[in-house]
Amino acid sequence: MQRIYLSPPHMGGEELKYINDVFESNYIAPVGKHITYFENEVAKRFGANGVLALSSGTAAIHLALRFLKVKADDIVLCSSLTFVGSANPILYERAIPVFIDSEPETWNMSPVALEQAFQKYCQMDKQPKAVIAVNLYGQCADMNAISCICKKYDTPMIEDAAESIGAKYQNQFSGTFGEFGIFSFNGNKMITTSGGGMLLSHDQDAINKARYWSTQARDPVVHYEHSELGYNYRMSNVLAAIGLGQLKVLDAHIQRCRQIFNRYEKELGHIPGIDFMPEPPGYFSNRWLTVMTMAPSLESPLTLINHLEEHNIESRPVWKPMHLQPLFQGTDFFPHDHHQPVSEQLFETGICLPSGPGMTDEEQSRVIVCILEKI
Repeated sequence: MQRIYLSPPHMGGEELKYINDVFESNYIAPVGKHITYFENEVAKRFGANGVLALSSGTAAIHLALRFLKVKADDIVLCSSLTFVGSANPILYERAIPVFIDSEPETWNMSPVALEQAFQKYCQMDKQPKAVIAVNLYGQCADMNAISCICKKYDTPMIEDAAESIGAKYQNQFSGTFGEFGIFSFNGNKMITTSGGGMLLSHDQDAINKARYWSTQARDPVVHYEHSELGYNYRMSNVLAAIGLGQLKVLDAHIQRCRQIFNRYEKELGHIPGIDFMPEPPGYFSNRWLTVMTMAPSLESPLTLINHLEEHNIESRPVWKPMHLQPLFQGTDFFPHDHHQPVSEQLFETGICLPSGPGMTDEEQSRVIVCILEKI
């Protein structure tokens, strides 16, 4: 049986045209017109004043923290239910990560827990330096509530939209709510450049500074001179060319992923104990991954994952919360509900199902039959 992957890359057909243009121009380098074209197209599509193509979404978060002057022993509040790339940049600057639980309505950062964290640290005269709010599995967090809390405490927000490109909250695009927004173009994302990311901001000066740092902070003189610490975070012209082609199929990819989600929900959602990631009114998820939860009365997610693997089908657990990771042992964590943290419950009961935009109806049927066999 041919393997069914969780979320493989899916080319739209125009990528090769742009790549050939790069090869013909001989700009196989981290400079070239396709980088500028890609940045301009993203800025126009999502309404950002400035964008910067980078080597990864993690690099984008790091540069955002750097611009916000996060330094050693500063507190940064971050969603706990996320991939480690959201939180690692906090450690790059030797700051202190503090993790915020999810809420059941969106599975994203809990405004209730966020408010509790601000109250605690402000009473201790330890004003948090930044908030990293993650949009999980293609869906925005409650941006209105989170933004209001950040403004109340005069703390900038970085919106980690690595998984939610094209999603909307109250008709505004994901990635455009905070002082900075982050996209990821990793190989498994809704659109890909093989590897890469992007930093968005309404502050063009911030983007200009981040661009300077991303090119090893080389000063604008003839010889090589460096006055500040910099990084090699640039995206190559070749990868930007792939991104240009992928942007043209973003809407089609989102439409297909939503179709896949709807079918899973229709054919499995009627089973007692099975639930799917909610989409509240006013939200539009790109449904990057279809995620369902299983009640304890059913088979465990790990048992189902192993069963699917026996049939050559890839699936994954929900992200293990950051506050449970050995890397972050001993960090503070603020739960939404002290009796049962939402992020822990989702980790224990959740499973990510194959849902890439290139998935065929026949492949999805195979997954569904395999699940029904087990539960």
